[in-house]
Amino acid sequence: MSRNAFEVMLSNRLGFVVFLLGKVIRFGLFVLFLVFLVRGAGALAGYSVEETVFFYLTFNLIDVLGQFLFREVYRFKPQVVSGSFDLVLSKPSNALFRSLMGGVDVIDLVTIPPLIAGIVYVGAAFSPSLAQIVLYIVLVLNGLLIAAAFHIAVLGIGIITYAVDHAIHVYRDVLNLGRLPIEIYRQPVRGALTFFIPVAIMISLPAKSLIGVASVSGLLTSFAIGAAAVFISLKFWNYAVSKYTSASS
Repeated sequence: MSRNAFEVMLSNRLGFVVFLLGKVIRFGLFVLFLVFLVRGAGALAGYSVEETVFFYLTFNLIDVLGQFLFREVYRFKPQVVSGSFDLVLSKPSNALFRSLMGGVDVIDLVTIPPLIAGIVYVGAAFSPSLAQIVLYIVLVLNGLLIAAAFHIAVLGIGIITYAVDHAIHVYRDVLNLGRLPIEIYRQPVRGALTFFIPVAIMISLPAKSLIGVASVSGLLTSFAIGAAAVFISLKFWNYAVSKYTSASS
């Protein structure tokens, strides 16, 4: 399925190059903005330039990996509207897997290696221990699980209301609040971004773990929220599928 998605994307190579170039330019401009902002202010919520850039790189890693793995969610609405989702349900393959990971994004695949290289380069400045590196990787994976839960919930909303486009863009807008350290927000926004919409758990906590400022209670909370998010999203998906009326209706 991923190979087919690659072939479709590469069939328009000019569009591929332009879109990739746009992503790179946008990323580079925002990094420059952060550098000038933090250097001018001295610090951002107590974090240095390098630490602030590392938060942004971690945000991009989780965001890009989510788009890379779950790109099929963006193409889910036409299946429900046209009734072709009937064919997905009738196949022996798992319908959720097909709808969630049925075709990765080749553009994000190109941007992932240099992004990881940037994280390694900036993160090395903090001289992390092996335990901090392992914890960072585990928390990034936990953040991806939470991202998967959000995308599964969007699929369920798409079955019930057909509002996939709006829901996924709301998720992207909320996720963008995690581009910077969560400490820049005041309460109750900070609490909402930690427990209600766990952007801080997804993005800020992995970065804090490598920098060495994460708390034990925060780590335990992150894994509990990740497990709860996946459990609830799967329950909601099963409920949504039970309400699907199919094209014949």
